[in-house]
Amino acid sequence: MSEHKADPTFEAARRRFLQRIAGASALTLAPGVVLYTAGSDEADAKAPGEPLDPKVRWGIVIDTRKCTKECDRCVEACKAENGWDAKPGSRTDVQWIRKVNVKDPKTGFEMSLPVMCQHCANPPCVDVCPTGASMKRADGIVRVNMHICIGCRYCMMACPYKARSFVHEDLPEQNKRFHAPMGKGCVTSCDMCAHRIDVGRIPACVEACDKGAMIFGDLNDPDSEISKFVASFPVQQIRADLGTDNGVRYTRLP
Repeated sequence: MSEHKADPTFEAARRRFLQRIAGASALTLAPGVVLYTAGSDEADAKAPGEPLDPKVRWGIVIDTRKCTKECDRCVEACKAENGWDAKPGSRTDVQWIRKVNVKDPKTGFEMSLPVMCQHCANPPCVDVCPTGASMKRADGIVRVNMHICIGCRYCMMACPYKARSFVHEDLPEQNKRFHAPMGKGCVTSCDMCAHRIDVGRIPACVEACDKGAMIFGDLNDPDSEISKFVASFPVQQIRADLGTDNGVRYTRLP
């Protein structure tokens, strides 16, 4: 009987995965159910020596009174920043942010609003992820660690906001140019431009909005612009009945 020789590429990948698991922290969700969260990967983009502040809760408020149907500056800015614009003939339809036009059938009231990852305080995508690739940072930003994503797409099924996309093919040009490489077979989604936030900048979509329809800031800081706005105007969450406690809020929804 000949001895079976393991594929060296597979063995190397297996060792890397086991090393990550060994260095991960475990969170017990229920008896016999454990979620592993990688300890060091989630904060790769932050500046060295600047730990995440758990007292911060980053959020975005969208003033739907100022958001117009014909404007898509936020979408185009996100494409340019993160490189997810689909090429002709591509099977990969990645969308980190999209404009949605809605109408109240009773009153006829119409509005247009951007929809992205809602950065939930209680994210369903994190609860169902078997590897810890879906994670929530200490400052409330929800991300996907594509190094340990196995492409099971449980998070896509769990997300009530259709905020995640699956990469069906190699995207070599995107991987060369952008900070958030999208590997074939992985899930990807809006991370509120964490790489910008961690160095003191604001998300690309907020920066591009010239109508003042998007406000970014710390929801936990009563002196921040976003907190003062929330205290002055009623805001709503998409599907607030689900109890996900979204970090993205809107001034009015049908």
